[in-house]
Amino acid sequence: MAAAAAAIAVVRVATGSHANGLVRLDNVTVSVVLLIAIVGAVVVRYSSVYLGGDAYERRYVRRLLATLAAVSVVVVANHVLLLVAAWAAASFALHGLLTYFGDRPVAIAVAHKKFLLARVADACMLGAAVAFGTTLSTLRIDLIVDRAVTASGLAAGTRAGILLVAIAAVLKCAQLPFHGWLIQVMEAPTPVSALLHAGVVNLGGVVLLRFAPIVDRAIETRSLLVVTGVLTAVVASLVMTTRVSIKVALAWSTCAQMGFMLMQCGLGIWEMALLHLLAHSAYKAHAFLSAGSTVRRTQRRQLAIAADTPSSTALMIGTVVAVVGTAAVGALWALLPGTASLSAAAWVLLGVVALALVPLSTPFRSPGHGSLLARALMVPLVYVALHEMAGRLVPHASSTPAALLVLTAVSFAALFAAQVTSVVAPHGRLATRVLPWIYAGLFLDEGFTRLAFSVSRPPTATPRPTLLPQRPVIMALPDSGVISGSIVARSSAVGAVAVAHAQAPLLAALSDRNDT
Repeated sequence: MAAAAAAIAVVRVATGSHANGLVRLDNVTVSVVLLIAIVGAVVVRYSSVYLGGDAYERRYVRRLLATLAAVSVVVVANHVLLLVAAWAAASFALHGLLTYFGDRPVAIAVAHKKFLLARVADACMLGAAVAFGTTLSTLRIDLIVDRAVTASGLAAGTRAGILLVAIAAVLKCAQLPFHGWLIQVMEAPTPVSALLHAGVVNLGGVVLLRFAPIVDRAIETRSLLVVTGVLTAVVASLVMTTRVSIKVALAWSTCAQMGFMLMQCGLGIWEMALLHLLAHSAYKAHAFLSAGSTVRRTQRRQLAIAADTPSSTALMIGTVVAVVGTAAVGALWALLPGTASLSAAAWVLLGVVALALVPLSTPFRSPGHGSLLARALMVPLVYVALHEMAGRLVPHASSTPAALLVLTAVSFAALFAAQVTSVVAPHGRLATRVLPWIYAGLFLDEGFTRLAFSVSRPPTATPRPTLLPQRPVIMALPDSGVISGSIVARSSAVGAVAVAHAQAPLLAALSDRNDT
């Protein structure tokens, strides 16, 4: 796969953009295929060690390669039916990986919930294909975009088709309130989690990039993406701060990052959406594959002496420094010759970056704070530079409705205010009242889970068959002689009862959820 990705990159550089009835080769294709090749090679190598000697390793490898192949076809497809087929194939192959441990009831139930959502997304993609085909008389994606853009206005069928594509993207990216499966699917092997968060859950963004010119002209689709993305980014960011488990916190982070990416698509900043997709995939693959080291670092940090909580005055100073410094970088960048001026949407995102830098720019009593502040102010400079570079890969010329910009700015300002309040007054009335709801994710997943399982109950977990014959175990002790296999069997039964007793509350909760 890595060799194929390199060949695609060489052909793209040598011949420029190319498209036919089935595949399309452009900057987006090359960037994402190279990402899939690198992440896929790392995950396959990691899996060979992680599952080495497992009885079902060969079946796992087949499903892993099928998932990577289907995801690659989604990226290069230039025909809607091929895109829909690869989209569904990636979901089915991934389902086999998520149910790798078929004897775990929680894994089966969560994968079933994801399976139901995936079928709804498949139906949306198929409905979009019908809408595009009947309205524009073609199923080639490049021709669909050209005919929709050159028309005097978007036809009703085209608007319905792109809205269905956006709904499918929202479901694929695990946005609220359809996010629960992504948070709870931690029963799968670690390399599966890395592949899911780095190369599968972001497929909605890849498909939206293909239809970007149509999305820019459909205000209802842009509103759906911005509202859903902003809501998910804000809520998931707050919930993530309440989690103790490293992998669960990473899952909430993915949910928030996908919301931010969809928000960028709705705002029309396609170059930053592509950059966000690539950067998040690389980071999240590394984060999951190194989750063990992350746990150890977190434990050492928790054992260290806690830093003093910054005062409200220090936070106010840090906010002013971050906002003024970021604004200065953006203004100076626009004055450089050969650079494009930042759009209103880009300035809003730069404001979000400024708020994210407040913890680094807040003054502390430490000798190295000056160098830390200087490095923090390099972040907006790198951001605008990457914005300029990505804009040459994914050019666009769309304006963003003012209402969507205001919604985005107000929402992230509210998120910043909530986080500051939790730091300054962690035991205040507002924090104590809101924290239980934030910890529970606003109870959004519970209602959806009941609804999903009322439509289709999850299958029963089946024990994994024993592939090797079991022989009696004979243990010899120095002072007690020989213990026969029957005693060992009784001790094993006691251990199994203890494990079942430990899992009883979780299984009971799952049973009650299924009954409802």
